[in-house]
Order: sequence, then C-alpha cells, then structure tokens
Amino acid sequence: MQGFTTRPEIRGTFGVATSTHWIASSVGFGILEHGGNAFDAAVAAGLVLQVVEPHLNGPAGDLPAIFHVANANKTEVLAAQGPAPAAATIEHYRAQGLELIPGSGLLATVIPGAFDGWMLLLRDHGSLSLAQVMEPAISYARDGHPVLPRVAHTIAGLADYFANEWPSSAATWCPGGEAPVPNSLFKNPDLAQTYQRLVDLGEESAEDREGQIEAARRAWAEGFVAETITEYLKTARVHDVSKQKNSAVLTSADLAQWRAGYEETLRYEYHGWTVHKTQAWSQGPVLLQSLAILKHFDLAAMDPLGAEFTHTVIEAMKLSYADREAYYGDPDHSAVPMDVLLSEGYNGARAALITDQASLQQRPGHVPGFEHLADAYIARSAQDFGVKEAAPQEPTMAHLTEKRGDTVQLDVIDRWGNMVSATPSGGWLQSSPVVPGLGFPLNSRAQMFWLQEGLPTSLAPGRRPRTTLTPSLAEKDGTRLVFGTPGGDQQDQWQLIWFLRFVHHGFDLQAGMDAPLFHSMHFQGSFYPRAALPGEMMIEAVYGEAVIADLRQRGHIVTVAEDWSVGRLTAALRHADGSLQAAATPRLMQAYAVGR
Repeated sequence: MQGFTTRPEIRGTFGVATSTHWIASSVGFGILEHGGNAFDAAVAAGLVLQVVEPHLNGPAGDLPAIFHVANANKTEVLAAQGPAPAAATIEHYRAQGLELIPGSGLLATVIPGAFDGWMLLLRDHGSLSLAQVMEPAISYARDGHPVLPRVAHTIAGLADYFANEWPSSAATWCPGGEAPVPNSLFKNPDLAQTYQRLVDLGEESAEDREGQIEAARRAWAEGFVAETITEYLKTARVHDVSKQKNSAVLTSADLAQWRAGYEETLRYEYHGWTVHKTQAWSQGPVLLQSLAILKHFDLAAMDPLGAEFTHTVIEAMKLSYADREAYYGDPDHSAVPMDVLLSEGYNGARAALITDQASLQQRPGHVPGFEHLADAYIARSAQDFGVKEAAPQEPTMAHLTEKRGDTVQLDVIDRWGNMVSATPSGGWLQSSPVVPGLGFPLNSRAQMFWLQEGLPTSLAPGRRPRTTLTPSLAEKDGTRLVFGTPGGDQQDQWQLIWFLRFVHHGFDLQAGMDAPLFHSMHFQGSFYPRAALPGEMMIEAVYGEAVIADLRQRGHIVTVAEDWSVGRLTAALRHADGSLQAAATPRLMQAYAVGR
C-alpha cells in the first residue's frame, strides 16, 4: 500500500541502517560507508544505543539477534541472554520473604549478556578492528550527546531516589547534583573510560583483530570489569521495589564461566514466507504460533484497519500467549513441546476456539504429557500477589510512566546481503544502581522467573529467563526482511500486526510503520508485578469511534491510547535483485532509517 507516509521509504543498493535512535542509525550507516559490513555496523550502532538510550538498554543487559551471512547463505541466532547465577535458587529468594522476584535492584540480576554478545558477533563476522567499532560509543560517552527528553525526565523523576538510595546512580545520571536538561549535552565519562580501557587492553594483548576482541571479552568476564562488579557486590545491599534492601547473588565465578553463543533459528512457513525467530527462551515463537492460528482465517479479505481484523488477531494472540506462559522456557533446562505448538492440527483446533466474541478466559492448550503446565498457568494467572503499585520495569512506551524501562531495536543490511536484526535491552538506568567506576548498571531480567517449582520458567541456577526480546527475519523467493520493535510483551504483537499487513494487504515498510496499532493485555505480564488483565486491550484513537465501539460490542475491554503512542517498529528489506529498503516508526520522534 503506497500513498502518504510520514517519511520517505528509504531505498538504495549500497546499504541501510535503521534503529530507535537517529544517532545510532547514522553511526551504523557511517560504518558501512567506511568499508565495514552489516555486522560491524550493528555492533557499533548497538554500543551507541547503550550511550544514547540508557533508560532502554546497557552493556550489562540482554541481547538476542537474528542474522544472515550472505556468503554462507546461513541464518542464525546470536544468543546473548545471560542465565541465572549459581546461587539463584528459589529457596534463597523465598528466604528473603519474597513471592515475586523484584523488578529492580541487585537481586533481579542475571549474568550480563549484551557486551559479550556484541563482541562475539564482531569477532566471527565483522571485518573492522575493535577500536574502529567502539570509537563512536566512546566518543559520545566522553564528549557528550543531546540527551533525549525522555531520558532527562526519567532521571529527574528518580533524582531524589538516586540521592537517597543509589548514590552511584546519582553521581552518574545527576552530575553536580542536578538532573540533565532535555536536549542538553550529556556525558558519561566512566563508561567512556571503561570502553576505552577495553580497547587499550585489546591492543596491548594482540596484534590481530580477533585476538584484540578476545582480550576485551576476557577483560569483561574475568578482568577489570568483572573484578569491579564483584567487588561492589560483596557489600552492596540496595533498596528495590520489594521495599527492602537486598544483595545480589552474582559472583565472579558466574561471570567467568559464561559466554554468548549461536543457535539455530526456529522457523515457520506462512503464505510463502519463511519466518525465523529465536527458540523458546524468548517469546519469539509466539509470533510463529499466532501465524499458525491465523493461517485458518482469510485475513486478506478483512479491512486491515477494521474491527474484524483487529478482533481476530487479538483473539489469536490471546491463545498463543497463553501457550507462551504455560510452556515456554529455556530449552536447555526444560522440555518445550514446540513441535506440537506449531503443528497444523493443534493450531487448527486453537483457531476453532475463536468466535465473534472476546474471550475473557486464559486458555492454554492441553498438550499431552504437559497438561499440568497448562493447569499451573490458569491457577497462577488468577493469583493475587499482593502488589498494589507498579514498579520500574519494561513494557510499552509513551503513554506509560517515565519510570519504566523498555528496549531498543536495530536492523542493518549491507551491499553484500549480510543482515542483522537485534533487540538489545536491560541494564536500565532506572532499574539497578550504577556499578561505581564503570558507568553502567546491571540488569533486572531475573524478574521473569517464577518462585514456584516445576515450571519451565522456575528460577534455577544456569537457566535463562524466558525473555520478551524477539528480533525477526523473514524470507521469500530471494527477498529477505529484518524487523523488530521494543515493547516487552507487546513486541510480537506489534510485529505480527505489521507483518500481516505487509503480507496480506500490500503495506510497504513505512506505510506499515505509520498505520495505527493495537495490542492485548489479556494474558499474564512478563514483568513485575506480573498482572493479567482479562479481556483488556489498547488501541490508538485514530481507528475511530465506529471500530472501537464494534470491539466493545464484541466484549473487549478497550483502553483508547493517544495517536502515535503504540509501537516503535523498524525494518529493512533486501529484494532478490539486491535493491534495499528501510523504514522506522515516527512514534516518539527519535527512530530513523538511513541508507543509499
């Protein structure tokens, strides 16, 4: 679908880079201009996003990526989601008087994954040196960048809390005792020094680029970075959303023994497209299962901005997300019946549950041999954990409080056909105190575990949390597409809606970005306080009163959001002839696509 869009559809043949911040997109494209490939560009842009969007991601956060290596014709997952530390047991957390893992503070920390993941991708698939790729992030941290109003407002809202409870955060985010003014030049000299020291150690340790990158990885996991983190954690007890002071369980041994790795993608065929997602340690397969359910409906005959389309997609997502909550988890630690969950017969039966009325029930399927997990989810979703106020966490974006973290997204394609889709997150400035001297906080991803035995998402040493982070890659007849969005539980909802309109209704990349969005809040949330809101959904007002009234008549509990307040998608596409496209959402006025 063509016509008016908020921005031009970026087209070219040389390369494209798109991300949730214009500076990172420009840095990524600049790397391509200087001879780097898509992997160099993605790493450079990813490191810059840690500097310019510190409320959304950081070096000690989490990183899944899906990437395609053109000369090998191979698509893989970069799995850089750190697992729970060795001392992270249900018994230990229960002994602190907890029913839920807090959404903030040190007790919520798993092994940091993002930095090592970026370095692994750079080592194996990049072409430029460690110094070349890290220089933009070092420069922006050292010399400053125009601080986003949302970052400034987030810091201002927490300035007193930082001063009283997290003094290391106060020193970093409120230099001189004052929160930064929106769009003022903001610097993070400690982070710049940390990154410059990693580069210097790499160059001192080896002459070749692979050796330098490996030296930086060792310095992170076993050298000065790990030593600084663990020295701080030995005595740190900090206030968190549980309203008590807790200590981390992360140790130097945890940091030293873990490294990022690669995995096969999970794939599903949909109307000629092969869609690639992560395995079930992420929510990624929920998009594939939604497609498997929706395959049983004639979506092309529906108005993509109408009530029937919206209702059908919402109801399909309720079913696939219920299965997410019941069955997904780290496949290295739990059996996940994914062959059943993506099977034709199973999803035909799931599709038959969808009527013209909204369901207000949690309805996971009952997979033979796994029925107890479905029953456990139904019981858990109805449980009242006694949490009466929200906390710093992930989910949506502009219409929610400034105190919640979120995620970033980047997509890059180079002239050779290499491509990367990455969804970095965690290590938010508002969710954990800064490690003194390093310039960044730890992550809070452990909040996605349950303190109940016997679940795929039960807290256990070495187990990865079932994260919401979920990049995408799709291919058809030589055309390949990378896309993604921030947004916690909404990520695979917004991506699904955008992809369906692209496949069935001819929306081009930017037209799909500009189209109004919606999402369900029906199922149990992934972030503290883990609430389920049966039948509730959110939709942008631009849909109009008639569509909203129709949805309410069908039984949906509809919250109407302001226009341009839902979804932050980015995407890039390479046609079979080598021509490229890229797009970025206009929402929040900061994402941008660059290319030629």
